[in-house]
Amino acid sequence: MTKQVDKEKALKLRARVKRKKPDFVRQESWRYERLRENWRKPKGIDNKMRRKIKGWPATVNVGYRGPKIVRGLHPSGYEEILIHNVSELKKVNPKTQAIRIAHGVSKRKRTKILVEARKKKIKVLNLKEAKEIVEKERPVGEKVEEPEKKESVEEKEEKRLKSKRRQRRKTDTKKRQKEND
Repeated sequence: MTKQVDKEKALKLRARVKRKKPDFVRQESWRYERLRENWRKPKGIDNKMRRKIKGWPATVNVGYRGPKIVRGLHPSGYEEILIHNVSELKKVNPKTQAIRIAHGVSKRKRTKILVEARKKKIKVLNLKEAKEIVEKERPVGEKVEEPEKKESVEEKEEKRLKSKRRQRRKTDTKKRQKEND
């Protein structure tokens, strides 16, 4: 019981820490279009980001890590297992693990996996994609229970702020380019 409570607290803590965590961007990715924003460690001897000079974006550090108990877990608290066929469902523990159906699985196998998962009460993480297929296969008139997932106000606000930051970065880059021309 206490382990479950600790895990829930740790998941909440991880979510709170993640909100404060900056977007780690590759150095000068805002300056050059040829560079994507995906993270690369700064390595040059005069590199401002590596030297952590004020005004430059934050670099990846150990202090941004989440709690060890929930590291690698899905936000729902389950361990994520990738499933390719029905026989792999035998190894899944429905109390601690949830499944994600691999994208290369055919419609027929996918429906079989979903039926078996429902029987064994295993949570399916990519149910939205799988549900569309099941609805096509299901006879008319039969109802399917679907879990309601509502986005919290904090998550919506976080998404809005991230998009604003991205937009601001793009406009700043364009302004600098015009000034240089």
